[in-house]
Amino acid sequence: MNRTDDAIELLRRLIAIPSPSREEDGTAALIYDWLHERGADVRRFHNNVWAVAPGFDPARPTLMLNSHHDTVKPSAQYTRDPYKPEITDGKLYGLGSNDAGASAVCLLSAFLALADERLPFNLMVAITAAEEVMGEHGMRAFLPEIKRLGFGPDMVIVGEPTGFQPAVAERGLVVLDGRTEGVAGHAARNEGVNALYRAIDDIGILRAFRFPTESALLGPVKINVTQIEAGSQHNVVPAECRFVVDVRTTDAYTNAETARILQEAVRWSVLTPRSTRVQASVIEDSHPLVRAAVGMGLTPFVSPTTSDMALMHDIPSMKIGPGQSSRSHTADEYVLIDEIAEAIEKYPLLIRNIEWKQNSGARASSPTK
Repeated sequence: MNRTDDAIELLRRLIAIPSPSREEDGTAALIYDWLHERGADVRRFHNNVWAVAPGFDPARPTLMLNSHHDTVKPSAQYTRDPYKPEITDGKLYGLGSNDAGASAVCLLSAFLALADERLPFNLMVAITAAEEVMGEHGMRAFLPEIKRLGFGPDMVIVGEPTGFQPAVAERGLVVLDGRTEGVAGHAARNEGVNALYRAIDDIGILRAFRFPTESALLGPVKINVTQIEAGSQHNVVPAECRFVVDVRTTDAYTNAETARILQEAVRWSVLTPRSTRVQASVIEDSHPLVRAAVGMGLTPFVSPTTSDMALMHDIPSMKIGPGQSSRSHTADEYVLIDEIAEAIEKYPLLIRNIEWKQNSGARASSPTK
């Protein structure tokens, strides 16, 4: 069986095993066994499966090939069985085929193809869990664990559907829960202090707000109020209003700084971040990963979607893989067989083209502290 057929067969088997986030035991076991059968020194931490190529030298930098094997839950609009892999007209259908099963199996194939080559860096592969929810047992737990063991990566290729073009940046995300207090009163007598009006004042401030510093690559921070709730009945002035703010952050500020600055900008409301861990990620265009991709004639772009790059924002990471992001999380998800074949060929070429020299490993762009 050639490498493309082997990868497609593995992807078919992965599709057939339900693996929603936090329930990936079956696919983790399959990936572990698949690597073990092919002679890899494979390990497992929770549902994260990883292997290191022979000859690991802690004095050399480490390249990690990473993708994920969890999926979202299938849409109710599926017309096919999401767990029955089918190839029709050059398309492999099935939940997780595009996001990100195709990337995962192609990176696994690339790892095996290059495991015995003498590269200027250590090579490891990690197919991780809970990416779709950035869960506590996925990359959030896995990265500290491999760093503790001495295998922390110096650069990462993240496999996601990008049309096999290199995504060199992602915005971060902070969701703020806004709460505005007033004083209840009878609407007919115009009593009380209307919390809704206060909230509207603050929403106006947020709508017009501009951060003084913009990211050179990602541009301005984007702020949108997406939900609002107030009042109990028509004749009572509301004593409380709640609203939700979706903030797409950049590398110009940390997420914690972004939340603090917005809190200081509003007059009446308390803005509480649900989490600040989904940071923006930017890799310098001079980094060997980017230079290798550009040297292959590929075109860097800014990704509109988030991935585990957000949890590795302090490690130079580049997102690239077969398939199209527009197919992700859709009914009747599919990936083209030709896209898999292309990635099987191009991933090893990309990795071999990485020219690592002393002092060439510029860190990822870090948000202002």
